[in-house]
Amino acid sequence: MADQRPVSGDLAHPANRGRLCVKGANLHETTNSEGNLHHPRVLGSRVSWDRALDEVTGAIRQAMFQHGPGSVAFYLSGQLLTEDYYVANKLAKGFIGTPHVDTNSRLCMSSAVAAHKRAFGEDVVPGCYEDLELADLLVLAGSNTAWNHPVLYQRMKAAGRPGRRVVVIDPRRTATAELADLHLAIRPGTDTTLFNGLLVWLADAGAVDGAYVDAHCSGFDETLVSARARAFAPENVAEACDIPVDDVVSFYRWFTETPRTVTAFSQGINQSVVGTDNGNAIINCHLATGRVGKPGASPLSLTGQPNAMGGREVGGLANTLAAHLDYDIPGAREAVAEFWGTDRLPQAPGYKAVDLFDAVHRGEIKVLWIMGTNPAVSLPQSRRVREAMSRCPVVIVSDCVSHTDTTALADILLPARGWGEKDGTVTNSERCISRQRAFRPPTGEARADWQILAEVGRRLGYEKAFAWSSPAAVFREHARLSALNNDGIRRFNLSGLADLADEAYDQLAPVQWPITTGQPEGSKRLFGDGRYSTLDGRACFIPVQATASGQAVVSPGQMRLNTGRIRDQWHTMTRTGRAPRLVQHRPEPFVDIHPLDLSARGIREGDLVSLTAENGGVFTGRVRAEPGQRQGEVFVPIHWSHQFTGEGLASALITPVTDPFSGQPDSKNGLVTVTSLSARWHARLLRHREASRGWQADYHTLVPQHHCNTWYLAGKQPEDWHRTITRWLGGAPDLVLEDSAAGTFRAARIRHGQLDGVLLVARDASHLPDTAWLASLFDGRELSRQERRGLLSARSVETEDIGAVVCSCFGVGEKQIAAAIGAGAGTVEALGEKLRCGTNCGSCTPELKAAIEKHRLSSAPV
Repeated sequence: MADQRPVSGDLAHPANRGRLCVKGANLHETTNSEGNLHHPRVLGSRVSWDRALDEVTGAIRQAMFQHGPGSVAFYLSGQLLTEDYYVANKLAKGFIGTPHVDTNSRLCMSSAVAAHKRAFGEDVVPGCYEDLELADLLVLAGSNTAWNHPVLYQRMKAAGRPGRRVVVIDPRRTATAELADLHLAIRPGTDTTLFNGLLVWLADAGAVDGAYVDAHCSGFDETLVSARARAFAPENVAEACDIPVDDVVSFYRWFTETPRTVTAFSQGINQSVVGTDNGNAIINCHLATGRVGKPGASPLSLTGQPNAMGGREVGGLANTLAAHLDYDIPGAREAVAEFWGTDRLPQAPGYKAVDLFDAVHRGEIKVLWIMGTNPAVSLPQSRRVREAMSRCPVVIVSDCVSHTDTTALADILLPARGWGEKDGTVTNSERCISRQRAFRPPTGEARADWQILAEVGRRLGYEKAFAWSSPAAVFREHARLSALNNDGIRRFNLSGLADLADEAYDQLAPVQWPITTGQPEGSKRLFGDGRYSTLDGRACFIPVQATASGQAVVSPGQMRLNTGRIRDQWHTMTRTGRAPRLVQHRPEPFVDIHPLDLSARGIREGDLVSLTAENGGVFTGRVRAEPGQRQGEVFVPIHWSHQFTGEGLASALITPVTDPFSGQPDSKNGLVTVTSLSARWHARLLRHREASRGWQADYHTLVPQHHCNTWYLAGKQPEDWHRTITRWLGGAPDLVLEDSAAGTFRAARIRHGQLDGVLLVARDASHLPDTAWLASLFDGRELSRQERRGLLSARSVETEDIGAVVCSCFGVGEKQIAAAIGAGAGTVEALGEKLRCGTNCGSCTPELKAAIEKHRLSSAPV
């Protein structure tokens, strides 16, 4: 099997050591210019950059004059480079004077930020990725690392050794649990109960490091009293969390006995109405044992976006100024204003993401500038968000992609350079700054975000403040600001890079902040000396309530909702959804339900079901029977948008309830009812990518292929195919096959000897054939006689039927895997040698193991 991937990793980079996840390995499919935004557009018409920037500047100036600076708002993204982020924040807060600048990082990381600030005095991740390998106890809380941080997961896996234990805390049994010695499938929202109970256990077992707590911390006694009042004994914890008491005791004992413990946490902890308390409950246990900033011992927040931390550094969150300076720090506002040379800096924080779009809906915001993100899909109650944007007088969108749910609502579209066309820096979860160097020319007239923003700043009359000529110049200013009034208490410090020459900036090697003249090589870990970023240098224990996250009573017929990411897609699929290789593993929206729940509701695996939330939102997807799902709960993926499906937006089900400290939405806890779609027919329609849509269906999902689009379709009412087939195929079919008794209909249209369209219909979706071979025929070649004969059967006798794709890196299907196992490849390593599956990012390894186990059970003597 030939390797067609032209992308390779950087062997010298400390984060990945050359390894790539499946999305990175297929970067060439997601960064091509097809579907990109090439030129500026105003009200749908192509215009020059000069005209577009005049429109942007004029709208901002008019809104400021008529309604004040607070009528302008910015919504940014962790996809921006740090230099872009810095200029956006400076323009908005410093010179337009609006506090309403927030970012989509609010949706994934802001609870961790708030927890860090409450405990450490600053938004600082004290550990590093190496700690994941050094830890003797690795606790993965609310993190499906195998799918969402697959390169880190492979590092964890490779670091396995006798005596090393892994605990996975997650309501679902995900691919990550394959690594676990203990999986705690806790009831959603009971994380604080579990960790409060651990704190009590540590105290009762005499495992609290009293000397460390006395010397370096505040608030321990109050926090312990609070925890005792709510968590009690392991038996109480087990009952509240709905897990065996023996498992609770095992986790507590292992934590007690293991000095080198890392607790890595992500969205399952953060995306909660008590997300900040969740984070602090974890940090409390690490502070109590002195396990912060030491090799193999730290709490470690795993970031959800490539530059979420870079955005936090420059003040991309509404409640911050810049350089880890906040509005409530005495003198900070005045210092930043003086540094920037402005008198327009806001007096107080602005709206956080959910509140920001509520303000847009109310009409307070007259100009909304969205950069590099898709809030019409990603924010809770997405229908209301789209309604808010449609009400806003001027919506500006900077993006590299032309067609998204958000760009469809834009008045002004600005073509920004995409990843691979950008030049600047990003900061990852371990505070490591990496240079992003452009490796392809920009699409059309696309410009760097920082250039677009700086030009607007100059047109508003602030030439001197926005006079940079390169991203290096922006970075130097950012680094100088980090040193402002920084006497060492604030750990974010790039003063060692403040005078970096352009050539040195171009050659900048990965380095972890703080980076000072006295510490030019950076710092792997922080707070290991017990000195924190608070005024008195002491860490703070935070009493947290052990209250389940939004645990409303589940009415009869309702199920509890969980949402999350899948292995091969990224956020709202604006780029990864274009890559045929990345849609093979999970080609359509789905709903994971426990088999017993399916049986109780008379639903079969493969059926289409609709989830309806209390807010009226609907999600329709294909049922997957998932034994790793807790009973009474369902899981849906977050990725699909209206560009790809009809009612497959997870955000439609999410209520805009947020954590009171962080403003992060409670995205993993809702209530839904489940109903069958009761489809009378299911179909696959293959057409050329440019073909117009001539069909109607109650359910649809677009699955892009290399040379065509495949639509997964279903309908509730019978269809007269002979009457409508011409509309579906864009013309009269050349081949037709129908079996009315079986409920099947198949037709194909050929133009000038080339395949133009195919429709395959069946009563049941499981009776539809795989369409990979058919999709390969849309490459423009003239069909052979044998290929014509195979059109309505959807396969060629010369083409192997590989089944559903399991390994996306090498396109290996389940039928190939089953055949190899049957032929004696009884280990993951043997499958890798034969088929190459599992040998790149490794995220398919759990599925390979499951296939091996399935074969073992089926072939065992009865």
